[in-house]
Amino acid sequence: MKKSILLFCILLLGSKSFSQNTDSDKKKINITLDSWHKAAANAEFDNYFSHMTSNGVFIGTDATENWQLEAFKTFSKPFFDKGKAWSFKSIQRNIYFDKSQKTAWFDELLDTQMKICRGSGVLIKEGKDWKIAHYVLSMTIPNDNTNEVIKIKEKIENGIIEKMKSK
Repeated sequence: MKKSILLFCILLLGSKSFSQNTDSDKKKINITLDSWHKAAANAEFDNYFSHMTSNGVFIGTDATENWQLEAFKTFSKPFFDKGKAWSFKSIQRNIYFDKSQKTAWFDELLDTQMKICRGSGVLIKEGKDWKIAHYVLSMTIPNDNTNEVIKIKEKIENGIIEKMKSK
């Protein structure tokens, strides 16, 4: 009986500790992502990219936008240099962890100049800091308007599809 009680107490304390760590890491991740978005809105190039891992990836809304970090920096620099990059504000976010609590993934809805967009990605814990390793930005499309959007996209994207199939 004493062993059962001891085991129960250990499991209870362990789960409470895990929950506290998860809550603490969720707060840190929220701060990281909010700071990252704010750095873009304020055109703070170095601050923005300091939130990403050295091998970070940013996937944009255009089918051709699959940016490795250095290419994304090159693409982004002119926007930041003009003092206006982009402005994304999270209006809803979900965060999940792997068992090690060193990898997290998330999805978020964003208020942007493109109206509601969806962001999703992966963060890696580097020391005490969470860094964005992979981010995907996509525009949301109301289901009732999908056919209209397809008509707008098809001329451009049919060419992209054919080009990619021929590789």
